[in-house]
Amino acid sequence: MSGILSRFTSLYHASSEKRHNRPFLEAAMAACAIVSASEGEVTFSERIRVDQIMETLEKLKVFDPHEGVNLFNHFTDRIIASPKQGHEEALSVIKVQAADKETAELLINLCLAVSKSDGKISLVEHIEIVSLCGLIDVDPEKIGLDTRQLFEQLTE
Repeated sequence: MSGILSRFTSLYHASSEKRHNRPFLEAAMAACAIVSASEGEVTFSERIRVDQIMETLEKLKVFDPHEGVNLFNHFTDRIIASPKQGHEEALSVIKVQAADKETAELLINLCLAVSKSDGKISLVEHIEIVSLCGLIDVDPEKIGLDTRQLFEQLTE
């Protein structure tokens, strides 16, 4: 009897943790999608990085990686097909989680991880991340984004 009760309790806790972390999963995949889709296509290295994020981040380990990938694909498809509406949809999901400062910074760090997946941050990705910082009130300098360098690249 205690085995059944233990199993039930374990399933309940897993389900509860998934329910609690679901909004973060959605925001994380939306943030990754904004950066990945910024150049009009998603690279294989960006997809690999999203998988790594799903497997590494404690809050996301409770989910089947396919669940995260499906959300990521949903957001990237929407952004590429209809940039304005796709961005608005992704941002509305991100902003809910970004009310917490620590979570907002974590979301930006996820964007950076995805953008660096191919070895460098492109100018378009850099602009997208700095813009997202402004929208969710994260200081880009605090997380290592050099906005002076971005300005210099834009004025060349």
